Amino acid sequence: MARKKRQTNVFSLSFLDCMSCGFGAVVLFFMIINHATEVRSDEVNEKLLAEVSLLERQVLDGERHKVELRNSIDEVDKESAITEGLSAQVLSDLEVIQEQLADLDALTVAQREHINKLKSDLKTIDEEKKRLEGARASEDDEGGATRSFVGQGDRQYLTGLKVGGERILILVDGSASMLDSSIVNIIRRRNMSDPEKLKARKWQRTINAVDWLSTQIPVESKFQIYTFNTGVQASIPDTLGDWVEVDSGRNLNAAIDGVKSHVPAGGTSLHAAFAAARALKPMPDNIYLLTDSLPTQGASAPRRTTVNGKNRIKHFEEAVATLPLGIPVNIILLPMEGDPMASAAFWQLAQVTGGSFMSPSKDWP
Repeated sequence: MARKKRQTNVFSLSFLDCMSCGFGAVVLFFMIINHATEVRSDEVNEKLLAEVSLLERQVLDGERHKVELRNSIDEVDKESAITEGLSAQVLSDLEVIQEQLADLDALTVAQREHINKLKSDLKTIDEEKKRLEGARASEDDEGGATRSFVGQGDRQYLTGLKVGGERILILVDGSASMLDSSIVNIIRRRNMSDPEKLKARKWQRTINAVDWLSTQIPVESKFQIYTFNTGVQASIPDTLGDWVEVDSGRNLNAAIDGVKSHVPAGGTSLHAAFAAARALKPMPDNIYLLTDSLPTQGASAPRRTTVNGKNRIKHFEEAVATLPLGIPVNIILLPMEGDPMASAAFWQLAQVTGGSFMSPSKDWP
């Protein structure tokens, strides 16, 4: 019997085994590759996380530095504002200094001109000085005096200054500058109490000069004594604008007491003093002015707290322009430092009006 030929089957068990082995190998290879990918991914993620953490720290540091920079900018802005303010103040001070320098230059030129003028009048001044030093009050004048004034050693310190006229006006500068001759001491005394101000040596010299003048007023004359600073006050209350009778010296005593009670204060307005003189009816026929410096203001209060030499001359000229014509102005000057033009200006005023000018020695009385 013949054997039956065996048929070949492609999908035999061996084939399936081979396919299974191949598939398993593929799965195993895939698992190996996937594991390596995960490991690589973890390593990459760790590096990225580290970089992210570093960047976050840098951002935090940047924010902190940003806050510090903002604070620094604020400080710089504050310092800049302060610096700008100081710069403006310095520029303002420089402008004031430049103005003062310009005024000093102008004063120097004016002083040279006045020196030339004064040199031409030296001879006249010397003659007048001799007359003042050698003159004595006549016995008739002494007999008619309503009050007496005795200086140290019985000297009549202002002997030679003729006091006469039917209507005599005495203008007494009662501003703060009458407290002393130096600016520093004026500022110091200005802050003292009123009793201490009244004791100031310069003010006492002024009172003594007024006291002496009052003893020379003729009995038959009428008089008025005004103290002035930025305004005008009558030494006898309620007599502003009126003439006062001598009345055997009683009114003179009251007027001197009024001057003695006045406390020097404020600025100086010569314009106000001359306006008060012009308001008297009838007008005075002799004016006696006791002062120490050129005025610090004119008809109205100044806008600035300080005044330079140029403005003081301007205020003086404006005040003189309002002075009635034909009235002699006799000036007793107690000079103050820092006002070099005062002597020349007041001396010219005395010469122009036909009055007299004198400046008592520093040791008077």
